[in-house]
Amino acid sequence: MMSTASTSARNTSTPGQQLPAVHPAAQEPIPAELNGHIVRLRRYLHANPELDRHLPTTQAAVLDALEGTEGIELHTGKAQSSVTAVLRGAAPLPEGTRRPVVLLRGDMDALPVTEETGLEYSPTETGKMHACGHDMHTAGLVGALLYLAQRRDELTADVVGMFQPAEETAGGAKIIIEEGLLEAAGQPVDEAYAIHVYADRYPHATFVSKPGTIQSGCDDLVITVHGQGGHGSAPHQAADPVPVAAEIVLGLQTMVTRQFDPFDPVVVTVGSIKAGSAPNIIPSTATIQVTLRSFSPASREKLVPAVQRVAKGIAEAHGMSASYRVECDFPVTVNSAEHVDYVADTVRDLFGDTAYRELPRTEAGSEDFSEVLQRVPGAYIFLGAVPEGEDPTKVAGNHSPHAIFDDRVLGRSVRLFAELALRRGPLAH
Repeated sequence: MMSTASTSARNTSTPGQQLPAVHPAAQEPIPAELNGHIVRLRRYLHANPELDRHLPTTQAAVLDALEGTEGIELHTGKAQSSVTAVLRGAAPLPEGTRRPVVLLRGDMDALPVTEETGLEYSPTETGKMHACGHDMHTAGLVGALLYLAQRRDELTADVVGMFQPAEETAGGAKIIIEEGLLEAAGQPVDEAYAIHVYADRYPHATFVSKPGTIQSGCDDLVITVHGQGGHGSAPHQAADPVPVAAEIVLGLQTMVTRQFDPFDPVVVTVGSIKAGSAPNIIPSTATIQVTLRSFSPASREKLVPAVQRVAKGIAEAHGMSASYRVECDFPVTVNSAEHVDYVADTVRDLFGDTAYRELPRTEAGSEDFSEVLQRVPGAYIFLGAVPEGEDPTKVAGNHSPHAIFDDRVLGRSVRLFAELALRRGPLAH
């Protein structure tokens, strides 16, 4: 289980107080003071990005923002710098009922990118940037918990705040789940939601989602062909893995078109082939790095064994062998239709009919919130954070060093998260 956070020796000042004043943009229906607080927090996090699983500054900022808030219990992870916050609802329950448990996710890690936006709160250290908007996610979740804490007397549900490292790299969702996330409230989570901002694609302040598969599964493999080195003038005295690796690359593409339904597609991309060090030396190994994308759990379950079978078969046909290792494995992200309908209705009630759009097709990106949605029904939601007035088709997107996320949408993110919890009534025991 997760260890309880210490409160004895922590700075309780608001992160980001030394940053420039926030523009008065409290356009969303949350208190102006809270809106300003979370924008300052977001800009502090943006100026101090951290990578992967070890995020001490980010973790401390989250703890500082939430510690001492009535009704909130805080726990920190052991294997990574995660924070799990449990907010207890205080609305009275009818006899024979229990509180539902609603999980809200905010991922915290940055990318190994050097920022080129020119923003006054850009990081001073090169090689790290919140180029995927996780600073927005973290600040938004903090804001939602603080907003809900102010309305605990109306809150029937218990809320679990999931502050997750390593979404971009090591699969931090699986780690925090293994450390007890889904049981942190004392009973299993009933439903789960995550909001992901985009710097492009979607109109400013617009929510986008869809039922069923919303993002692909991802499996990254490293395949090594094992041969026998030798001199380039005498290939018959060696076992050359290079042409075998080339044959595997072509075989994988044929496998895709002949073994998978084109209406349930998969994508196999070889991004790297490495072998040898000189033109006249036959190497003993050749390495292939491949990323796999699948759009249904059934295709994903079939795809990895098919890749392994092709690699092994071709290598053995040439008297060699092939081994592999998995470097990344994210399940397909599948939304519950019921919970997407609930999100859409809530967005329209709060912000009007034009504030929600249905995603026309599944995205080929991948997301380890899928680990939660494999275990708990819920919804993964996109939010347009393109700067207001900009054309989302003409600006830099996520993962770009030029990506700019408009933090004036934070209030909208906070209010949706909070309302998804506030509207949940008691459940029968």
